[in-house]
Formats: sequence, structure tokens, C-alpha cells
Amino acid sequence: MKQSMVDPKLFRSVMGRFTTGVTIVTTRTGEVIHGMTANAFMSVSLEPPLVLVSVGQRARLHAYLQEASHYGVSILAAHQQRLSDHFAGRTQEAFDPEFVEILGVPLIPGALAHIVAEIAARYPVGDHTLFVGQVLHLAHQPLAPLVYHSGQYCALGQT
Repeated sequence: MKQSMVDPKLFRSVMGRFTTGVTIVTTRTGEVIHGMTANAFMSVSLEPPLVLVSVGQRARLHAYLQEASHYGVSILAAHQQRLSDHFAGRTQEAFDPEFVEILGVPLIPGALAHIVAEIAARYPVGDHTLFVGQVLHLAHQPLAPLVYHSGQYCALGQT
């Protein structure tokens, strides 16, 4: 790839103008659950059903996803900002998140939606890796989503 002439701070600021949902990506190694807040998540294909999460190569979750066979995505509801902060590294004392398991993959209870995916491909690109997963399980409930714009949480009406 060519050397970029784009200022990294400006790039981050401009990309932050794209309003996104907030997810927590989870996986398990042995008995230990690992999770990370991510908004770089998207659907890739309907047939077969594929999703993608982009994870920085310096993130702790990156190493676990390199070894994992599956990951979960919990799309957060408006009331779950505290969970987003926790998994973004802004941990709070006396806060021990709970999980539910679907097909052996940990997920956040009370989320707007759940996705369980089997890792189908890993693509290192720049300072991130794109983890493409084939969807094995989907569920959702009618809750308002937690959204993120310009470095701040926002909430929309119930959908």
C-alpha cells in the first residue's frame, strides 16, 4: 500500500461523523470470555449469510480471534452504554458483566440483537484484521438501539 498523506486525526474525526450502532464482539478461549466494544461491524452477504468485524491488530481481542473458530456479536440497546464503556476499556469497579451462551458462544443478555458466527476468513489489512463470519444464529427484540456519533453515545426511538 502507498504511504498515506491523510492526517490520522482528521481521518478519525471525519470517520466519526458516520453514525453507527454499537456492538460487543465476544469469543471464548477455554473457560475465559473475551469481549470488545466495536462499531466497525457490517453484513457482507445474504447467501451465504456473512458478517464482518474489523479489529485492530493491537487490540487484546485480536489475538483471541486469530485462534478462535467462532465469535458472537451483541448489538447493544440504548440502556447498555455501561457495557459498551466496560468493553471499550473504561472498566468500572464492582462491575462484572453477565453472559448468555448460544452454540457455546458468549453473548450479552438484554441486547437488541444477537449473532453467532463461525469464522470463515481472516484478512489482515493495514493495522486491522477483517474477521468474516458465517452466521449460525440470529435473534432480535424490539428495543431502541445504542448509537455512536462524533465520539458520543446517542439514542434513537424504539424501532
